[in-house]
Amino acid sequence: MKRLLNTLYVTTQGAYLHHEGKSVLVSVDGEVKLRVPVHTLQGIVCFGRVSLSPSLMGLCAEHQVSTSFLSHNGRFLARVVGPVSGNVLLRREQYRRADNLKESAEIARALVMAKINNSRVVLQRALRSHPQEPADSELASVINHLACLLKGLESPQPLDTVRGIEGEAARKYFEVFDHLIITQKEDFFFRERNRRPPLDNMNALLSFLYTLLAHDVTSALESVGLDPAVGFLHRDRPGRPGLALDIMEEFRPYFADRLALSLVNLKQVNGQGFQRTETGAVLMDEDTRKAVVVAYQNRKQEEITHPFLREKIAVGLLPYSQALILSRYLRGDVDGYPPFIWK
Repeated sequence: MKRLLNTLYVTTQGAYLHHEGKSVLVSVDGEVKLRVPVHTLQGIVCFGRVSLSPSLMGLCAEHQVSTSFLSHNGRFLARVVGPVSGNVLLRREQYRRADNLKESAEIARALVMAKINNSRVVLQRALRSHPQEPADSELASVINHLACLLKGLESPQPLDTVRGIEGEAARKYFEVFDHLIITQKEDFFFRERNRRPPLDNMNALLSFLYTLLAHDVTSALESVGLDPAVGFLHRDRPGRPGLALDIMEEFRPYFADRLALSLVNLKQVNGQGFQRTETGAVLMDEDTRKAVVVAYQNRKQEEITHPFLREKIAVGLLPYSQALILSRYLRGDVDGYPPFIWK
C-alpha cells in the first residue's frame, strides 16, 4: 500500500532542499525548516523559485522519489526520476494497444464513460443540494444531455467518435459549472475553461488542482510499471503525459472539481489570494497555494468504497488502484478495464 501523505509540496519561494544522510532538509534563508526521511516520500513537488542540491536529486533517484518542478502558478516544467524498473513486457503490451486504434478506442470509451458519469453525479448532487434555484432547469437539461451521450457510448465506437463525445460532454458540463458556485460570486465565476494561462480565479484554482492530480496519477502509473506518456484517449505528443491525462479524466469531476467548489463555497479561499499579472494571467499567492495543498491532502485521507474492488480505500489511493487494474487488464488478467465510476 502507498502512504497517503507521501508527497512533499514546497511552495515557499527561495527554499533550498538538500540532504543530511538519508533525510531531506528544507532550508529557508539558511535555517532548516523541515526534515523528512527520504524513505517516507514518493514525490517532491516544487513550485516557483525552489532549488535542490544535485546530491539530493541523486539520493531521490536512488530511492525512487520523483521530483517535479512547476512554475509559480502550477504549470508543469520538468520531472526528474530514477532508472525505470517497470516490467518491459507490460510496457510493450501498452505500446501495442496504443498503436491499435480499435484497442485504444475501447479503453478510451471506458474512460470517457466514467468521466461523463462522474460529471453527471456532480451536477445531480448540486441539484439536490440547492433545490428551487433559477438554474435548476439548465442543470437538469445538461444532466439529461449527458445521459444521452452515455447511451451513445454503450456500444463500441471509433476513437474519433469517442473523442468527439468527450469534447461535447466537457463543453456542456462547463456551460453550467458557474451555477455550482454559490458564494463569493464577484471573485469566483466561470465563463469558460481557459488555461496556459488561466484568466480568472476559478480557472486558476482548477488548473492548480489538475496539476496536483496529474503528479499523483503519473506517480501511480510509474509505480506499476506503465509509461505515463503513452495514452489511449490522449494521443502521443512530445512532453505530454498522455496516459496520466487519460486516467485523470475519471477523477477530474469527482476529486478536483468538487474540491475547487468546496474551497470556494465554504470560503476556505478568497479573492484576495489571487493576483492578475500584466499579461492577464491569474496567479495564487503563497498562502492560498498552501491552503489548497492542505485541503487536497486532507481530501486524500477520506475513505470511499471502490466500485470495482468493493473495498474501502482512501481517496488518495484511487489513482494507484486504477493504475493497478489497468496493468492487470493489459496483462489479460481481467476482460475489460473497469474505470472509477462514482455513484
